[in-house]
Amino acid sequence: MIPADNRLKILIIGKSGQVSWDLRRSMALLGTVECAGRPEVDLVDAISVRDAIRAAAPDVLINAAAYTAVDQAESEPELAMKINAEAPGIMAEEMKRVGGLMVHYSTDFVYDGSGTSPWRESDAPGPLNVYGASKLAGDNAVISAAAAHLILRTSWVYAARGRNFLRTVLRLAEAGKPLRIVDDQTGSPTWSGDIALATTLIIEKLSRGAAGAPRRLSSAAERSGIYHMSSAGHVTWYGFAAAILEESRCLGLNHGANPQLVPITTPDYPTPARRPMNSRLSNEKLFATFGIALPQWRESLRRVMEELAGAPAVTR
Repeated sequence: MIPADNRLKILIIGKSGQVSWDLRRSMALLGTVECAGRPEVDLVDAISVRDAIRAAAPDVLINAAAYTAVDQAESEPELAMKINAEAPGIMAEEMKRVGGLMVHYSTDFVYDGSGTSPWRESDAPGPLNVYGASKLAGDNAVISAAAAHLILRTSWVYAARGRNFLRTVLRLAEAGKPLRIVDDQTGSPTWSGDIALATTLIIEKLSRGAAGAPRRLSSAAERSGIYHMSSAGHVTWYGFAAAILEESRCLGLNHGANPQLVPITTPDYPTPARRPMNSRLSNEKLFATFGIALPQWRESLRRVMEELAGAPAVTR
């Protein structure tokens, strides 16, 4: 908990997304939390964005909203750029004006996915699609505004709610039909709950002195930058789907369905937007700077599946 005289005013942009849902709960430990989404703020309207931030006057602004329809972005590049690039730049400008901290979530899609080594923050980006290009432009806009900022690049985000790969696999599995899943793209499935908790811990660290004394985010500027934040370990989409089905069977969530899981290659499943083959992210900088490491992806998957089953989460 933050001391009473150092409680923060936190504004989360985004109300219904996976990460924002978890952020709203974890950030309550640090101060007062306000979430703004439609209709309070329209990310394609610069005035709406500025007005929402000025009305809230936050110490910390967390941008958990984005245009995430990867394939649709190929036919809506201007809209993707407005939401993913222009809006974050405006947010950062407003936080620069008040001297606050901006936290912005980014993606593994800013890289071209070549090779097999985990991507480091110092590696040159090279997005393969409009979505990735719009997110990279947003990262650059936040940096250019020169506000104190944390750009947290994550990957393969999922949760027990919302639209995501895990819920899609469970829905299709209930139909009992074969599931054809790509087995040559590799990354780290990352639970939104882990992202929210890690973000909360970072902000708490930035708001304390070495001996726990209040410091009102005085070290945020010197630690500004890009950090990778994904689960430990990696797997293919096929491997992730297999783990989901295994956990589902163990917890009795499959309702007797036992669908066949078929591995396929990326060319077998053509999409409008190209996907990176290698989405591994190195989290070494995050740990070296803040002492924070997310759990293994399979450990977090068990927790989410237990949540869906209504069972108490256990450590295995």
